[in-house]
Amino acid sequence: MHFSKEEIAKRLKEWKNSGKSAWAYSKENGICQQTFAKWVKKEKEKKGGFVEIKAKKKLLKQDSEEIVIEKGDIKIQIPVTTGINELQAIVKALGAVQ
Repeated sequence: MHFSKEEIAKRLKEWKNSGKSAWAYSKENGICQQTFAKWVKKEKEKKGGFVEIKAKKKLLKQDSEEIVIEKGDIKIQIPVTTGINELQAIVKALGAVQ
């Protein structure tokens, strides 16, 4: 069975509002569970771009502050004196802004 983009969006919204698991919703509505799982994955990827990162401040040896952002093996150190244009460039370079 083929579903239009509108129908997929409608089904995903119904599922989110149902409070049911993706597996239960797809089974009850006659949708192949693998197909529904692909829809859910695509929807999550579409919303991507931002991840929640807990930032913390730490003092450098020179007593100037910086913001340290860590995610997995990635560590970004940004001086608190960094201007808004530079911060925007950093965020854009990280792929969080289109």
